[in-house]
Amino acid sequence: MAGTITFADFEAVDIRVGTIIDAQPFPEARKPAIKLTIDFGPEIGVKTSSAQLTVHYQPDRLLGRQVCAVVNFPPRQIGPFISEVLTLGMPDADGAVVLVAPDFKVPSGGKLF
Repeated sequence: MAGTITFADFEAVDIRVGTIIDAQPFPEARKPAIKLTIDFGPEIGVKTSSAQLTVHYQPDRLLGRQVCAVVNFPPRQIGPFISEVLTLGMPDADGAVVLVAPDFKVPSGGKLF
């Protein structure tokens, strides 16, 4: 069970919705992953992310899909790639990642509240 946080702690995490505009295999990653390019709208712009999505998702099937991501973590070096945002997912019954996304299309850049 997770520890208790304050509402201010929650507000400090900037979770936004973006639209995947490019997705490529990432064979250099230690664990199977896909390199994502995500458009978060005019305020945040286009950012990159490495996501371990290879069980349920193929790169070409991700184009145009909306995802949620933490956009205010510092960039992270993953092999030869810089991951600028943390794309959010939940584990399925076997531990494979299932993306977190809105049920309906929303404007890119929208903030979770």
